[in-house]
Amino acid sequence: MDPHVRDCVRSYTEDWAIVNRKYHKLGTGFNPNTLDKQKERQKGLPKQIFESDEAPDGNSYQDEQDDLKRRSMSIDDTPRGSWACSIFDLKNSLPDALLPNLLDRTPNEEIDHHNEDQRKSSRHKELFALHPAPDEEEPIERLSVPEVPKEHFGQRLLVKCLSLKFEIEIEPIFASLALYDVKEKKKISENFYFDLNSEQMKGMLRPHVPPAAISTLARSAIFSITYPSQDVFLVIKLEKVLQQGDIGECAEPYMIFKESDAAKNKEKLEKLKCQAEQFCQRLGKYRMPFAWTAIHLMNIVSSAGSLERDSTEVEVGTGERKGSWSERRNSSIVGRRSLERTTSGDEACNLSSFRPATLTVTNFFKQEGDRLSDDDLYKFLVDMKRPSSVLRRLRPITAQLKIDISPAPENPHYCLTPELLQVKLYPDSRVRPTREILEFPARDVYIPNTTYRNLLYVYPQSLNFANRQGSARNITVKVQFMYGEDPSNAMPVIFGKSSCPEFSKEAYTAVVYHNRSPDFHEEIKIKLPATLTDHHHLLFTFYHVSCQQKQNTPLETPVGYTWIPMLQNGRLKTGQFCLPVSLEKPPQAYSVLSPEVPLPGMKWVDNHKGVFNVEVVAVSSLHTQDPYLDKFFALVHALDEHMFPVRIGDMRIMENNLENELKSSISALNSSQLEPVVRFLHLLLDKLILLVVRPPVIAGQIVNLGQASFEAMASIINRLHKNLDGNQDQHGRNSLLASYIYYVFRLPNTYPNSPSPGPGGLGGSVHYATMARSAVRPASLNLNRSRSLSNSNPDISGTPTSPDDEVRSIIGSKATDRSCNRMSSHTETSSFLQTLTGRLPTKKLFHEELALQWVVCSGSVREAALQQAWFFFELMVKSMVHHLYFADKLDAPRKNRFPERFMDDVTALVSTIAGDIVSRFQKDTEMVERLNTSLAFFLNDLLSIMDRGFVFALIKTCYKQVSSKLYSLTNPSNLASLRLDFLRIICSHEHYVTLNLPCSLLTPPASPSPSVSSATSQSSGFSTNVQDQKIANMFELSVPFRQQHYLAGLVLTELAVILDPDAEGLFGLHKKVINMVHNLLSSHDSDPRYADPQVKARVAMLYLPLIGVIMETVPQLYDFTESHNQRGRPSCVAVDDYESEGGSMISQTVAMAIAGTSVPQLTRPSSFLLTSSSGRQHSTFSAESSRSLLICLLWVLKNADESVLQKWFTDLSVLQLNRLLDLLYLCVSCFEYKGKKVFERMNSLTFKKSKDMRAKLEEAILGSIGARQEMVRRSRGQLERSPSGSAFGSQENLRWRKDMTHWRQNTEKLDKSRAEIEHEALIDGNLATEANLIILDTLEIVVQTVSVTESKESILGGVLKVLLHSMACNQSALYLQHCFATQRALVSKFPELLFEEETEQCADLCLRLLRHCSSSISTIRSHASASLYLLMRQNFEIGNNFARVKMQVTMSLSSLVGTSQNFNEEFLRRSLKTILTYAEEDLELRETTFPDQVQDLVFNLHMILSDTVKMKEHQEDPEMLIDLMYRIAKGYQNSPDLRLTWLQNMAGKHSERSNHAESAQCLVHSAALVAEYLSMLEDRKYLPVGCVTFQNISSNVLEESAVSDDVVSPDEEGICSGKYFTEAGLVGLLEQAAASFSMAGMYEAVNEVYKVLIPIHEANRDAKKLSTIHGKLQEAFSKIVHQDGKRMFGTYFRVGFYGTKFGDLDEQEFVYKEPAITKLAEISHRLEGFYGERFGEDVLEVIKDSNPVDKCKLDPNKAYIQITYVEPYFDTYEMKDRITYFDKNYNLRRFMYCTPFTLDGRAHGELHEQFKRKTILTTSHAFPYIKTRINVIHKEEIILTPIEVAIEDMQKKTQELAFATHQDPADPKMLQMVLQGSVGTTVNQGPLEVAQVFLSEIPNDPKLFRHHNKLRLCFKDFTKRCEDALRKNKSLIGPDQKEYQRELERNYHRLKEALQPLINRKIPQLYKAVLPVTCHRWISDFTLSAEIRRV
Repeated sequence: MDPHVRDCVRSYTEDWAIVNRKYHKLGTGFNPNTLDKQKERQKGLPKQIFESDEAPDGNSYQDEQDDLKRRSMSIDDTPRGSWACSIFDLKNSLPDALLPNLLDRTPNEEIDHHNEDQRKSSRHKELFALHPAPDEEEPIERLSVPEVPKEHFGQRLLVKCLSLKFEIEIEPIFASLALYDVKEKKKISENFYFDLNSEQMKGMLRPHVPPAAISTLARSAIFSITYPSQDVFLVIKLEKVLQQGDIGECAEPYMIFKESDAAKNKEKLEKLKCQAEQFCQRLGKYRMPFAWTAIHLMNIVSSAGSLERDSTEVEVGTGERKGSWSERRNSSIVGRRSLERTTSGDEACNLSSFRPATLTVTNFFKQEGDRLSDDDLYKFLVDMKRPSSVLRRLRPITAQLKIDISPAPENPHYCLTPELLQVKLYPDSRVRPTREILEFPARDVYIPNTTYRNLLYVYPQSLNFANRQGSARNITVKVQFMYGEDPSNAMPVIFGKSSCPEFSKEAYTAVVYHNRSPDFHEEIKIKLPATLTDHHHLLFTFYHVSCQQKQNTPLETPVGYTWIPMLQNGRLKTGQFCLPVSLEKPPQAYSVLSPEVPLPGMKWVDNHKGVFNVEVVAVSSLHTQDPYLDKFFALVHALDEHMFPVRIGDMRIMENNLENELKSSISALNSSQLEPVVRFLHLLLDKLILLVVRPPVIAGQIVNLGQASFEAMASIINRLHKNLDGNQDQHGRNSLLASYIYYVFRLPNTYPNSPSPGPGGLGGSVHYATMARSAVRPASLNLNRSRSLSNSNPDISGTPTSPDDEVRSIIGSKATDRSCNRMSSHTETSSFLQTLTGRLPTKKLFHEELALQWVVCSGSVREAALQQAWFFFELMVKSMVHHLYFADKLDAPRKNRFPERFMDDVTALVSTIAGDIVSRFQKDTEMVERLNTSLAFFLNDLLSIMDRGFVFALIKTCYKQVSSKLYSLTNPSNLASLRLDFLRIICSHEHYVTLNLPCSLLTPPASPSPSVSSATSQSSGFSTNVQDQKIANMFELSVPFRQQHYLAGLVLTELAVILDPDAEGLFGLHKKVINMVHNLLSSHDSDPRYADPQVKARVAMLYLPLIGVIMETVPQLYDFTESHNQRGRPSCVAVDDYESEGGSMISQTVAMAIAGTSVPQLTRPSSFLLTSSSGRQHSTFSAESSRSLLICLLWVLKNADESVLQKWFTDLSVLQLNRLLDLLYLCVSCFEYKGKKVFERMNSLTFKKSKDMRAKLEEAILGSIGARQEMVRRSRGQLERSPSGSAFGSQENLRWRKDMTHWRQNTEKLDKSRAEIEHEALIDGNLATEANLIILDTLEIVVQTVSVTESKESILGGVLKVLLHSMACNQSALYLQHCFATQRALVSKFPELLFEEETEQCADLCLRLLRHCSSSISTIRSHASASLYLLMRQNFEIGNNFARVKMQVTMSLSSLVGTSQNFNEEFLRRSLKTILTYAEEDLELRETTFPDQVQDLVFNLHMILSDTVKMKEHQEDPEMLIDLMYRIAKGYQNSPDLRLTWLQNMAGKHSERSNHAESAQCLVHSAALVAEYLSMLEDRKYLPVGCVTFQNISSNVLEESAVSDDVVSPDEEGICSGKYFTEAGLVGLLEQAAASFSMAGMYEAVNEVYKVLIPIHEANRDAKKLSTIHGKLQEAFSKIVHQDGKRMFGTYFRVGFYGTKFGDLDEQEFVYKEPAITKLAEISHRLEGFYGERFGEDVLEVIKDSNPVDKCKLDPNKAYIQITYVEPYFDTYEMKDRITYFDKNYNLRRFMYCTPFTLDGRAHGELHEQFKRKTILTTSHAFPYIKTRINVIHKEEIILTPIEVAIEDMQKKTQELAFATHQDPADPKMLQMVLQGSVGTTVNQGPLEVAQVFLSEIPNDPKLFRHHNKLRLCFKDFTKRCEDALRKNKSLIGPDQKEYQRELERNYHRLKEALQPLINRKIPQLYKAVLPVTCHRWISDFTLSAEIRRV
């Protein structure tokens, strides 16, 4: 067999050698935190119970509320202070379970131990299993396993041919299918031949056709399309048996007969059938073209994709007059769309997922005899895409062809390859198969060959016999593949078409009737023999077929011959040929020559011109079809075979010339085509490597080709990289090359000719420290397509084909099922290893040679190697492993594994590459990023196979170079980022922990690089003791630490340097460095090797300095506390203090050492690592980074050894401990449970992180896009752009993306299922619980530290603060019980802490405990009440009185009640009962006053509670609610603290409802209250004297004046101790009041408030505050100016309640203040709705009038409400002071409303009988007050007589006129309206009638004289005003209104005339001496009218 064939076959069948590292999957690259495994680790978590999730069930709660509403409405069911009722309630409620032994006096140590055991039991082992991985791109240290090399397929389409029916059935019809790409003008698949003839029809051909092989009976085929596009057509061609007549005549019957007329045309059909039978018998072996049609594939796919049904019926009528020729349903797609979008990467071109469609093709085109060529076909197809296709006009052949088109299944059964081999899963050979149809891709496909394929396609195209003498008309060409010249030498290698044998020796083309220059459209497919000789050729014989039967005429007459030799100079001959045709049989030995050679004495057609066009195409994985590759392979094989001279092309190469030729052929490889290079990539690289390892001996000399081969490899690899850039992973590794190294590459065999040793070459499963060979093929590899030999293959005999048998035997034994074989493994035998050891003297080791070549190369070669360093690194590593494996050195000590020389080369290589990175990172960013990661992966690999100390030295070399460069940079972030990547990849090694020597003491190591020999035996590793060394060394990045734990030291140092706030320019790397640490810790956490707690503690020791590093960053961490308390982060220590007190964990020298120099140099630029003295601006970390850092901190605290931590805490200063506590405080907030509701809400909001924003931000920070991201982005883009969805058919390049990042997809997938939300909440709950328990553990350690040292009591406050904060957050029941236990222990150890020092904390603690006493979860309640009881008890024991706790608890309860929404009194009642029970059972204190005091307190609390219950009932009724609060506050008149609390609760409620004025009043009252007590305490001139000072703001304030001193003395313990009873508190209250007034728009009041504040600030010389205040004052006054006339305050209504239903509201009257412009209807609707709901709609009635209500006339079973609009009422004298709008709307106590009536009871009557009643109401307090409704306390009435009513009306009219006239700017519309009402004709009756009724005669009663006169004067005034108004109107109107004006004037004159006599009549009596006055009202009215006149 030819050596090249042998090599190819071996390459396709040999076993692969794969290196697996045993623990590789435990490195951080496979961190389960980032994989789907996270879900598995979260199985079996307990459900944590959170109160926030246990919300009461909506319905039951609601019913309870309704019941409450329906009960009596009275506020006072029982008088307040009715102890009896309260005690009764309490006695009857049930307590919670008591805690056992709570009251025993147990020593503190025991309590601590007990608590600790409880806390430590059943904790969650792996913290990171509860924490999602940080959201980052692909982790850089993850290298994906390359794709398995396998046969290429595009997108696969299954086409099934179901039936073909014509109108008449008279003869067999044969069909073929193929795909064509119109744009590329290329046939893109081979033909699929099928026929659907019935058995009867087939019978007609019986004599001509041998029995059919089953493989030719296929009716379904799988097509592959690599580049789907809008231009792909499925073309169907039909042929029939040759008959006399041209195609038109033969097709005619098919066009004219209809199936429906069969009976009519019976005779004609019989005749046709008869003819057909004759032709079949005579001409059965010839065919003629008949018809064709085409289907626009993408149309079918896209329309099928859009349909709803599972399978689609599509009709394709091809020549229909109606509709389009393509599917009628969807014609628009064809026409418009395909023309617009002819791009190949169209989005509609995805074939992998459309709905299967069933097509019915109804029309075929008759085949034109002169249009058979492919060119004609393309013209037709282009035309078909046009809407007005020429083809439409043709007359079609109607038929019905049914085809199914669907995406091909993954592994179809019964499938035959294009070579007719069976594909695995072929259960039964008798089943009709599916054929795989070979694709001829439209453009190049770059995939290496992996299967044996050797096919030839012959396409006869045209023949020109026009100039040939003699008769040659019906021409057919017979094609044969010959291995010799004898006619019997034809080989049976031509594939059959349909219903025939599998292979035949000849093929005939179809005949075009009577055509001397026919075109052909045949495709003849030939199976090439493995080895070709010079005698193999194609022979074409031309025949004339006589169609008519004549006497003596033979059936066929040969009319010409021509041939093509298969080999030319050893190369396969393919391409386009135009051959001359000989008229006679060729002579002897013709086959080695070409027919173009003029042979003597031969006759040729047309003078030896080329008359026959034929194309030959080979699809072969043996023949490269590239001259350069051919030459190279030929020369290499010549070396192998030692056969000289070598014939290549026309050259003969002698041995002495061989070396030069070989070298030139190696360098010429660059010129070869890329596609063949890729196809033969594996073989090519194997050969180049072989030349390196085994230098050939030429003419007795060893020729070293190492350098040439190295150069060639470098250039090939770069070529691939450049041209196939869509084919790379995130690290820039080309997938073809990566899979070559991973699977294919192996150390070459030693001997040139020895067969591959052992059955599979390489294999074996010997385990050793870090490498293991996989004995089983990994699951992912089953993608490979398995093959088996076709069993229907006839035996091929005869010597010439023996190489084929050989090939078949190799393939047969191997490739039958490749899925197991390629990975087969076997145990090594000694003989096999011996064969390897006796190697030739010239044998070199590949990795040594490679390292050497790389180190010595320079120039462009070195550049090329650097560009693709990863390739050479990975090759080197695989070579080293193989070498160790075969040389049995895997168990040798690492120091002796490799020679010194090789290690030097590696050192030199690493050093120069590090130099490249440093020097070029700014110029060639992308290249350097690749280089950097490649180097890191290389070192990571070396850690597995070389000596650890050696590799560390290499790492150090790299580090040194980078560090020294970092110094000189102004912007170090890019280089630092590279260093981070480098470090992260190295640390991702699976033995990272062991490499760090976690078990040794911190003493300088004995040898400079200790080798970890016991790396695998972990138990011995973790046994040393950590007693005596200075503990600080373990917690700081000290030199001993960094020497001992080398890699961990590097990691933590990076972290410290980057997070240092002074590290300029590194801000953008925070996330990156934090992710690195997070990733390491989370992978240790899940590593089964470190599951044991002792072992984990050792691992945690590597990270102790992390605590210090994070403590340094406290000021920069994201503030998680802000969200739920305004106070922000605990400010124990201000930022500046952090700086002072050299508390820095990293000393300057250490920092310098980190950066790589030993002593700080003075000349350094001041950019990097210098502590700037100026105060620094801290840039805060993002929430995500901070959270990652904190979880790392918690992990270390959780897993580190407690005794070590405690020792360290003891050494820390108070400041540092406080900082640690701040950190813990932050952790509490950071990991607080969000609650299920939040998860649901987040889910319902379509919440998607804007990834782009984030990306842009990072870019901005990092300055330039990292080249690696750029590359990842590009490879992704490539995937999206390339037409098939994946470049060159490579399977998803970013395969990781799919399975790695389930959690990332969650954030994008919008609607999560219920279960997912539940799961998220479950995990979040467990994380919160675990995090808080770790914090609690740490707090306990801190407390023990204090107990031991007794010097740091000052930090206990901090501990308490963290504890209280954690109680305030949303916590699980589990955590809270531990938390309370710790709190009780803390108080019992340090009682005076709470009661004397941290008094605010005491208040806080009481509040938290009470809050938890009202929890809905009983365990929380029982723990909280136990804690509360003990608190009282401890307070009592200190001083026989627990006033402080009493006070605080009462206050807490008040504020709890006031603020908490979901507060449940039932639960709290239970806790109170529990506390009582403890007091009753407390034997020790039974004799003291304690139990009574407890009882008092509990009852008092219960009272407050009951009031609160009432408040709850009235939750819906804001007025009632505020009334209640008001009353509760009043009840606290003698405990100012509580009154203050309630006033503030009221203020809160008001501002919730936007009653800002009321809210401000509450605050003013609070301030007044505080002022009263402050003035008692200390006498300061500038402070307000007390309430009196506030009178100007509100007259109501005086009620705050202090209760007489004997009741309350402010100095008493626990009184006025709240934070408000201070000067600052007062200022705060007043500022809030001013703000509220300002919101209410009452700017004048703002001024009054500030008048009180200004003196205080002046006294304190606080200019800043004063400037703010004056700024606000200026704002207030300017608003008064601007808003003049536009201000609106309130609207007032009188509301009366009548009916017993209202309880104590019955017969009460209130004035309600409603928002400005509230209509009567609105308030009426509100109250009616509210009380209607409460009592039932039918019970409630609203009284519509405002008359006095007579109680006796009302129905006692109903509730009545009367609502009347009222206006503020002022006496005349008041009007002098109330000038502005504000004056008239502030401090209001009197209101008025009017009711019209007549004496006989009607409301309205004639003018002379119309009376009016004015009612004036006085309220108990002035509006605005601290509530919005105030009781009416006084009522007076005034009754106006009819004439007085008339006077009022006229005065009002006159005022209106005056106002409209003098309005500025003038408003003509308004003016005309008022005028019209005064003088318009229709209303003349108005004023006129009034005058006529009252002024026509002088009244008899002298008492009415004055009224009469007053009315007369009013009219005088009125007419005057009308005149003014008319004059004004005249000046305003335009010409269009002239007429209107005239009309008005006419009316006015009429009115004036009518009034004249009435007005002028004076009452003589009045003008005498003035009568004695009887009624003062007249006087005032009179003066009023006089005033009006003056106006």
